[in-house]
Amino acid sequence: MAYMVNYNLAVPDVDDAGVLAALVAEGDELDVLVTAVDDWSVPTPATGWTIAHQMAHLAWSDANALSALRTPDAFTAELERAEAEGSGHADKAAAAGATTPRSVLLEEWRTGRAELAAALRDTPWDHAFPWYMSKVTPALMVPLRLMETWAHGQDVFDAVGVAHPPTDRLRHVALLGVLGRALSFAAVGLPEPAAPFRVELTAPDGQTWAWGPETAAQRVQGSAMDFCLCVTRRRPWRATDMTATGDDAQKWLESARVFL
Repeated sequence: MAYMVNYNLAVPDVDDAGVLAALVAEGDELDVLVTAVDDWSVPTPATGWTIAHQMAHLAWSDANALSALRTPDAFTAELERAEAEGSGHADKAAAAGATTPRSVLLEEWRTGRAELAAALRDTPWDHAFPWYMSKVTPALMVPLRLMETWAHGQDVFDAVGVAHPPTDRLRHVALLGVLGRALSFAAVGLPEPAAPFRVELTAPDGQTWAWGPETAAQRVQGSAMDFCLCVTRRRPWRATDMTATGDDAQKWLESARVFL
């Protein structure tokens, strides 16, 4: 049986952009925030999820990634549970993890993310291992873990009313958003348009990050922060500063996502 690798996304062949270091830094930033919050029962923007749910989800996801990497045969049981439980699988795991005492859950997350980062650092960038609906390599897993840490971290920042400062690490999240355009259309039952797209984002330092031909008629423009909020489903695009030129560009932003 043939398997997809990296969901057939054109991910970079090597870690020239330092995405692994960015993953560690993103976790460190969230660690500072959640360590300062004593009450993890505070609700977050995700319906039914408290801060504890968010942190339990991150710890669980890191543990699953580590299991898939180190013991791929044993990870089969997790894939079978996910298939049996369907869309409620992650919610069920988060609810179970959220019952863990705050101090224990915090330590579990810290230990797990450190172990995962070390394991990914020691794994060839093109080594494929099982994941949900595809095999993946560190070339995709690392930015995926960065994206999830940032997105669920955003929920925690929102919950406690603290501004989430944008950094150049957003470039990795934005790239997943750009690569995930076909997924966004597929999620709403539409084929990916054949016409090229141009994406121009204003980085936190004022520079421009761009993908696609300059002459493309379908154009998406705005701040990197707002694009990342949009593609991680943290904000509807019309509640951000994003602009879309062309019908297909608007359709993309309506359903944009990076969940793979």
